[in-house]
Amino acid sequence: MSDGPARPVLPRGKPAFDQDPHRVREIAERNLEAAIGREVRNFRRQQGMTVADLANVTGLSIGMLSKIENGNTSPSLTTLQILSHAFSVPLTAFFRSYEERREAQHVKAGEHLEIERRGTRAGHQYHLLGHIGSNSSGVVVEPYLITLTTESDTFPTFQHDGLELLYMLEGEVDYRHGDRVYPLKPGDSLFFDADAPHGPEVLVRLPARYLSVIAYPQR
Repeated sequence: MSDGPARPVLPRGKPAFDQDPHRVREIAERNLEAAIGREVRNFRRQQGMTVADLANVTGLSIGMLSKIENGNTSPSLTTLQILSHAFSVPLTAFFRSYEERREAQHVKAGEHLEIERRGTRAGHQYHLLGHIGSNSSGVVVEPYLITLTTESDTFPTFQHDGLELLYMLEGEVDYRHGDRVYPLKPGDSLFFDADAPHGPEVLVRLPARYLSVIAYPQR
């Protein structure tokens, strides 16, 4: 006999993410008011000022400055001129990110650039799939296609700044990160802090190819 009604089995919830990767960025984030607001906020922070400090210097209200920084209002030329004097920047500086060109790189099959990195000495072929240097995100991303062959040595002690994502395309390797070893087969991925020693420890099935995407802050 049961001691009471059976408890319902609840489905395991999926992890909640703050950002929906399929969401189209709202138009408001790309318009002129938002671009001006970002520049005003950046200049204020660069000069170590709070919104209240800026209000005292310019005579503009805290509420108005908050609306400008959040892109919720279109400031007049007179207001922009007041702000330009407060920051000692030209008026055109507020339109910089709106006019800034957003880069993209298209690399066709066979046209990727082979480069030398630390692993090249171990017989690892690195093909850089694209590179965008200084950009508004504050992050540099380096995508590589890495190929391991019978001429490649194992090298499980790479270390560098940033985060790294591996995605296995072909072959099999046992990949070390810190004190753990992960068997990687086609379709597997590994995401890790690249400051810990890492690299392929056992070349199980060759040739092996995987994507490596490294991200680190701009310097």
